[in-house]
Amino acid sequence: MSVFREIIEGLFIGFSSTVGVISTYQTLISCAGLFRKKEQVTHEPEKTFAVLIAAHNESAVIAPLIENLKQLDYPREKYDIFVICDNCTDNTAEISRAHGAYACERFDTSKRGKGYGIEWMLENLWARPQQYDAVVMFDADNLVEKNFLRVMNDRLCKGARVIQGYLDSKNPFDSWITLSYAVTYWFTNRMWQLARHNLGLPNTLGGTGLCIESNLLKEMGWGATSLTEDLEFATRCIERGIYPTWAHDTKVWDEKPIDLKASMRQRLRWMQGHYDVAGRYIGSVLKNGITKGRLGMLDAAFYLFQPMYVLIVTFMSLLFLGRFFEIDMLMPAATILPSWLVYTSTAVFYMLPFLALYLEKVPLKGYLGILLLPFFFLTWLPIMFYAFFTKKNQVWSHTSHSRAIRIEEIQQ
Repeated sequence: MSVFREIIEGLFIGFSSTVGVISTYQTLISCAGLFRKKEQVTHEPEKTFAVLIAAHNESAVIAPLIENLKQLDYPREKYDIFVICDNCTDNTAEISRAHGAYACERFDTSKRGKGYGIEWMLENLWARPQQYDAVVMFDADNLVEKNFLRVMNDRLCKGARVIQGYLDSKNPFDSWITLSYAVTYWFTNRMWQLARHNLGLPNTLGGTGLCIESNLLKEMGWGATSLTEDLEFATRCIERGIYPTWAHDTKVWDEKPIDLKASMRQRLRWMQGHYDVAGRYIGSVLKNGITKGRLGMLDAAFYLFQPMYVLIVTFMSLLFLGRFFEIDMLMPAATILPSWLVYTSTAVFYMLPFLALYLEKVPLKGYLGILLLPFFFLTWLPIMFYAFFTKKNQVWSHTSHSRAIRIEEIQQ
């Protein structure tokens, strides 16, 4: 065997070991999502809320959400609804006012995007005579479970400062794209979010269905104007040792893109924002995690690095497949990990999506989405690759919504 081949095989074993360690870690963490302790709501309504709805030309969907929010199981005098009419050219503001919400119109073409709209709204909110204990954020296409504010009130009273609610889909069976989204969310809710909540690790924010303590916002400032403002704010919190937490017992539904083109445009924005935030914060989060011995910060750094990790795994796999054709070189056993651990974690990894859907009581036809996931994943690869080289892009791409589904239809 030549020296060159020995070097290549050594690199392959090192690479396989790294992939094996990371994959095994993620699988073991995910197993914590197999168990769910229902958290009882023990506090009566106490906190006041400013409910913010981010909207850009959302006249088709804004009314059902406002009507939905007005019917929440929470004292109506303890929350107000504000619609951020951000650079709207339709009648979103008029519809919002007609349905009893505060329509706050913003026109600034130099600072476009949801993050800037929220920052502007918060500045206006702090200037109002009426102050609120917490801010809740939704997108205009959302629908909200009736107990949402009660759950958020309870978590705030128990000391949480940043809370993410369960994210679900309004239209999971509209197309193979929406079903792929839905399966991804069902799996993530259970095996990523709930799992980390059970272990005391930080949760990720999903851009909607989140609640933030007002004092924290005033202390930190919003400061999240990237294409993924949710990831940026969550990372800034984790960097300071403030871990976002998870509320599995209350849901928010949103509308997923139906066709592949709209889906890829949306996911490209997500990935560009992810790379941008990762490039700016991963170093400090990793450093703080190491110096302070905080596993939660290291886990957050792992999440920031994940898209790059996927690209590296894909590239190296193609490289080594092109170099070697011996089947034994491609087996998972070619790592420093014990073979039994590698094979066991691999088997569990493939079982987890089925377990997640079963535990979340997903309809039987939802399992078809698991078969679609490999194809959906393949559409992610060019997005991740292209986004890496265009991560400095800050041009917001709006996802259009047109289906005025009402909460009664979801509940049925």
